[in-house]
Amino acid sequence: MRVEPTVPAEVLAAVRAPLESAGAERADAPLLQPLNLLLDLAGEAMRARLFVVQAEGGAESCLRPDFTVAIARQHIEGGRAAGLYWYEGAAFRSAAGSDRPEEFVQIGLEMFSPGGGAVEQADAEIAGLAWRSAVAGGRDDLSLALGDVALFGAFVDSLGLAEGLAARLRRVAGRPRLLWAELARTSSPTDATGGTLAGLLSGLDQAQAAALLEEVWALAGVEPVGGRGPAEIAARLVRKAEATNAPALTEAQAEAIRGFMAIDDTPAYAFARMRELAGPNDAALKAALAGWETRLLELSRAAPADRTRFTPALGHAFDYYDGITFEVRSAALGTERPVAVGGRYDGLLARLGGPADARAVGCMVRPWRAWTGGEA
Repeated sequence: MRVEPTVPAEVLAAVRAPLESAGAERADAPLLQPLNLLLDLAGEAMRARLFVVQAEGGAESCLRPDFTVAIARQHIEGGRAAGLYWYEGAAFRSAAGSDRPEEFVQIGLEMFSPGGGAVEQADAEIAGLAWRSAVAGGRDDLSLALGDVALFGAFVDSLGLAEGLAARLRRVAGRPRLLWAELARTSSPTDATGGTLAGLLSGLDQAQAAALLEEVWALAGVEPVGGRGPAEIAARLVRKAEATNAPALTEAQAEAIRGFMAIDDTPAYAFARMRELAGPNDAALKAALAGWETRLLELSRAAPADRTRFTPALGHAFDYYDGITFEVRSAALGTERPVAVGGRYDGLLARLGGPADARAVGCMVRPWRAWTGGEA
C-alpha cells in the first residue's frame, strides 16, 4: 500500500486550526467500516477503490475510505439533535490507474442540526472554513469551485418532464456516467425489457422480487458471493428495467441538460446561463438561485470572489450529497486532486436511520495537498 508522506507538525496544526477553533468537539471513527452500507451510498463501482476485509464466515468490511458516514452514524446513535465534530486521521482509498497514495490523512468537520430554518448560512460557514484550512497550508494557487445538487433537481423540474423520468435524472445527478447514459437514450434504441431477468422482476414488490431471485439461484445451483443479498440485487434489477421502459428525453431537453452540466463560470454568469437554459416551470429554480445570494454574501468574508467559480454539476466520489458541493482546488494539482471537498448531505441521515428532516453539512481537507511543500 502506498502511504502518503508525513506532513510537518506545524503545517498540520495550521490546517487544523480553523476547524478546531470553530467550537467543535473531537470525534473519531472505527478503522473498519461496513462494506455494503458504503456501496449502497456510493454505488458498486466504488468497490474497486476500497480495501475489503472479511473474516472467515463474517460480513465484508473495508478500511475506512472517508469519515463522513462513520461520524454521521455515531451522531445518530448518540441521540443528539445538533452536533459539531472535527476529526483527523488516516483514510484508505485507491485511485484507479494512478500511483497516488492509498493511505492518506484527512482533517474534517461535520455539522448536524435539527430540521427547519434556512441552511445557507451554515453552508457558507463550512465552505469558508474549508477555504481557510486549505489556505493555511501555504499554497497561493488555490481557487474555490461551488456546485449544488439541488439546483440540478430544480432545473430538471423546470423542463416539465414526466415524473418518473425527472426522478431518475435527479437520482443520478451525482453519478456522471449514469447521467450521460440517460442523456444518450434520446437517440440510442434499447431493449424494452432491460434484460430478461430484470423484466421478469419489474412488476413485483421488493419481497416478491427477492424470493423469485432466490428461487432462480436455487434452480441454477448458484451460490451468491460478494455480500450482496437477493433483496439488494433484485432492487437494482428492477430499477434497471424501470429505467429502460421509462420515457426518454427529447433531444431539446437533453441538450438543455448538457448545457447546464457544462456551466463553469463566475457565479453571476453561471446563474444567468441557468436561467437561459431553464424551461417554463422555473419557479423552484428561481427560489434556489435566490438562496445562493445569501451564501455568496456570507462566503465573501472568507474566500475572495475573484477565485470563486460556479460549476453546478460538481459532484464527489460519494454521491450522498444533495445540496451545496464545493472543492478547493490547486492550479498545480488540477481538478482531479482537490485540496478540500465538502457539501450538504441532509438525506444521508435519514438513510442511516436518523430523523427525516435532520440537516448535515461538512468538509474535509487533505493536509499533504494543502502544504506548499507537499503533493506536486
